[in-house]
Amino acid sequence: MTQVNQFDREQLRIKYLTQFQRQLLEKQLKIEIVPEYRQRIEIMLLADEGKTQTQICRTLSCSPLTARHWIFVAKSGQAHNWQTQPIGRPKTVTSDYLNRLKQLVTTNPKDLGYPFSRWTGEWLSKHLCQEFDIGVSARHINRLIGDLRVDGKSIDFVDCQHHQVIRSHNLTIADLSDRQM
Repeated sequence: MTQVNQFDREQLRIKYLTQFQRQLLEKQLKIEIVPEYRQRIEIMLLADEGKTQTQICRTLSCSPLTARHWIFVAKSGQAHNWQTQPIGRPKTVTSDYLNRLKQLVTTNPKDLGYPFSRWTGEWLSKHLCQEFDIGVSARHINRLIGDLRVDGKSIDFVDCQHHQVIRSHNLTIADLSDRQM
């Protein structure tokens, strides 16, 4: 049996990270960052050093699922994208968000600098995402609008999927591509 020296073992070990990615991750560790982001980086660096998932979990006190995910990210060559995935659950709609939605549906979009005079679920979603950093689909916006009441009256909305404009109480939200209004 041939003995393999330490240098040969290092050469045989599979590396997941490029030199650029390793330097980037090591540089980020020196900066004060959110603990969850730090854990991601440490998982990928330890995996690149040849540590197993079990060893990483013991060292960092993290769940096997978390370790497995970030080891996969490193293996797939995406380690430089360590901060593109948000931490935790997606943000949910707040009462401030709903109040602002209520204000917007009673406001002409032209007053806010938009070139159109009727809101769509899509545009309300984009506008509110800029203000609150909470991404909600246009379909969910339309659902929320259906549940809202302005001055005791229900608010109309467009079923964007079927391009149907639903009208009542002189307030309409319509899809811009639907020109038969």
